[in-house]
Amino acid sequence: MSNGRSGGRRQGLLSWLGGHDLATLVLVFLLAGAVWGFAELADEVFEGETGGFDRWLILALRNPADIADPLGPAWLEEMGRDFTALGGVGVLTLLTLAAAGFLLLRRQGHAALLLLAAVGGGILLSSLMKHGFSRPRPELVPYGSHIYTSSFPSGHSMMSAVTYLTLGALLARAEARRRIKAYLLILAVLLTFSVGLSRVYLGVHWPTDVLAGWTAGAAWALACWLAARWLQRRGRVEGPGGAPDST
Repeated sequence: MSNGRSGGRRQGLLSWLGGHDLATLVLVFLLAGAVWGFAELADEVFEGETGGFDRWLILALRNPADIADPLGPAWLEEMGRDFTALGGVGVLTLLTLAAAGFLLLRRQGHAALLLLAAVGGGILLSSLMKHGFSRPRPELVPYGSHIYTSSFPSGHSMMSAVTYLTLGALLARAEARRRIKAYLLILAVLLTFSVGLSRVYLGVHWPTDVLAGWTAGAAWALACWLAARWLQRRGRVEGPGGAPDST
């Protein structure tokens, strides 16, 4: 009986795998990995296992003679503020609305609604998680930026991952050349990385807050990509050319 059940499960898995294209399968496995990574990281953080690493990295980015001073010249600190602004709600909202307007001009209204739902849902999820975890901010060094919320996960890191990865995928869909697709996606990843790194450099987040923000944001973006592909296959969302996909 057990062999029959296990054989049936294998057949079901193979059937499911055969019914999906490679890109969808990769997204599913990446999503599962991101969710698992966030859960493991959250568990380690709140068991106190990451405290030493968090303190070491924040202090490593500070002048040993004056921990109020980040490493590097004044222009580097100013650049850190510029990068952190790229993950702020104002900048991300403006970019999202601009992209949604572009999609509306291309008569891709459903895709615009999906984009707004993805970013809006990410903001809501980030706020709920911050409220639920309520981790205190670092107090090792003076903050290099104004803060209003709790620490875990980093909202800037999470929302930059949600927004830039979603926009990168959206633009890549409209481009046929693989080099351009790769460029757009790599650019989205670099922007997300720069925002998160700036949060640690300015002392407003523990490094594990940023790692958690990246993994949670990537998981949400991947889930939205999967939803978009599912809706396109059913003609609910326009494809790259502006009309719903018929495949």
